[in-house]
Amino acid sequence: MSTQIRPTVVVLGVTSAIARATANAFADAGHPLVVAARDETELDRIASDIRIRYGVDVHTVSFDATIQTTTESLCERCIDVGGKIAGVVVGFGFMVDQSTGQSDPGVVRLTMDANLTESAVILERFAAHFEDQGAGFIVGIASVAGDRGRQSNYIYGASKAGFATYLQGLRNRLHKQGVRVLAVKPGFVDTKMTWGLPGLFLVATPDAVGQTILRAVQRGKDTIYVPWFWRYILLIIRAIPERIFKRLSL
Repeated sequence: MSTQIRPTVVVLGVTSAIARATANAFADAGHPLVVAARDETELDRIASDIRIRYGVDVHTVSFDATIQTTTESLCERCIDVGGKIAGVVVGFGFMVDQSTGQSDPGVVRLTMDANLTESAVILERFAAHFEDQGAGFIVGIASVAGDRGRQSNYIYGASKAGFATYLQGLRNRLHKQGVRVLAVKPGFVDTKMTWGLPGLFLVATPDAVGQTILRAVQRGKDTIYVPWFWRYILLIIRAIPERIFKRLSL
């Protein structure tokens, strides 16, 4: 555990496995945290655990990505409790199986809102803050599912593709202001979202992903695939001609 005092990092959706592991990685590096999530009981438990394990200050903020009044004020509330913010990690998201979305318009809407619309609303506030500050970093958890639409998860994939494109544009806008934007594209990670899904292989642990995200921020990376080999798997998948790809059951 580092004893050096570092700037505060905000982790949104910290009750998800990847976001929590990322919070742990930043805390282990000595960063105070502001952690935010919907489940206040679990949020308080996670915050207490991080304080005990890593000896850093941890503040909590509750929000619900499906309630606009909590997302629109989220940046200001995080600043109020955390002071000077060095960066923000957007780790919340929503995914159910494809067949559910095909039969329920509400699920389609919720997937798009949580993974793209509200994430963008939140990040625009943080982006403006970092722009005024002249420094900062933004981390968005996208997905390899967004690199090419597949029949097995195109609703979720479309939401993450949109988010990745949003992060790319945000990076282009903020680069001259000294603000870094990192898009993280996980493959299969051992989380509640992926538990029980058929056909999983080469599954990464959330802790490994969290450490990779920390190193990527420290090195000023733009886009990372975790684990790294997913970059090459998706390179092959994207290269398949559409006339062939549309016949595949992927």
